[in-house]
Amino acid sequence: MMDTQNRERLLDVRGLTVEIDGRNGPAVVVDGIDLHVDKGETLGVVGESGCGKSLTMLSLMRLLPNKIKVAKGTATFAGRDLQTMSNAELRKVRGGDIGFVFQDPMTSLNPVMRVGDQICEPLIYHRKMKKAEARARAVELLRLVGIPGPEERLQAFPHELSGGMRQRVMIAIGLACNPKLLIADEPTTALDVTIQAQIVDLVKDLRAKLGMSVVWITHDLALIAGLVDRVAVLYAGTVVEDAPVDELYARPSHPYTRGLLSSIPKLSDPPASRLSSIGGTPPEPGRRPKGCPFAPRCPLVEAICHEKVPRLEPLSGSSNHRAACFVVQRMQEAA
Repeated sequence: MMDTQNRERLLDVRGLTVEIDGRNGPAVVVDGIDLHVDKGETLGVVGESGCGKSLTMLSLMRLLPNKIKVAKGTATFAGRDLQTMSNAELRKVRGGDIGFVFQDPMTSLNPVMRVGDQICEPLIYHRKMKKAEARARAVELLRLVGIPGPEERLQAFPHELSGGMRQRVMIAIGLACNPKLLIADEPTTALDVTIQAQIVDLVKDLRAKLGMSVVWITHDLALIAGLVDRVAVLYAGTVVEDAPVDELYARPSHPYTRGLLSSIPKLSDPPASRLSSIGGTPPEPGRRPKGCPFAPRCPLVEAICHEKVPRLEPLSGSSNHRAACFVVQRMQEAA
């Protein structure tokens, strides 16, 4: 893991709010998120399905679906606000300075284009390479991500590759222009455990070789334990805890984070023991409770939790560990 001190800020997201147009008016799906990524850092963004992980990252690149929009907030990348860039400026950033690995390569890759042409496309557009130069770079990229016989694989269509190889192709496309930041949206979700481990190791090696920053979106806290430097835990479109990875696992503070960690199976668990689970379901957009969004499911809930929304505040003794919980903050003050 990298030293978290004295690093230059690459991405800084402040107060990002995303709304969806519903029958009864706008409904908030991402609610005032604050995130940052430093140069050379890997950030893990964790939470249940539907908590706003993917929408947050898509909104940075202004790739949101119809009827979903950024209502307010800023997203500064390398000193420039992505939300106020012109479309022409943003096209230069997408695939150039920021690479994106989407969740499902079978739906993200063009099924009627050969793999080589899809890797060459950003090189020709962003780096102004000639076709022969771009194909040579494509071979180099396929070799870099561990695909055997890269020259032959350039001619393959996506359906002719295995799931793991398709995901490696997506990573190659994301890395094509040597981005400063790679956003990986649950890139191992549809893969078996062995291939998942290979993809995680690959991203770790590539980060070390290329010196890029990474945002890894996942619902699996166990998967990213040895991959990221810092973890942001999302619930119902808000960040409820943000901490260095080692500290988060050693001292989880928010009840939701504790619930996620306790649901991970352990080798020390007795045979046939039941897995821990978090009761209830996350609130639907537009139907959020008045106070803390986790209050209806929280085992530590108090009266104030139903009235006010807690702010993300540093915990005592650690400026890098923050949690949004009245109970945790009160216990910290009393200690």
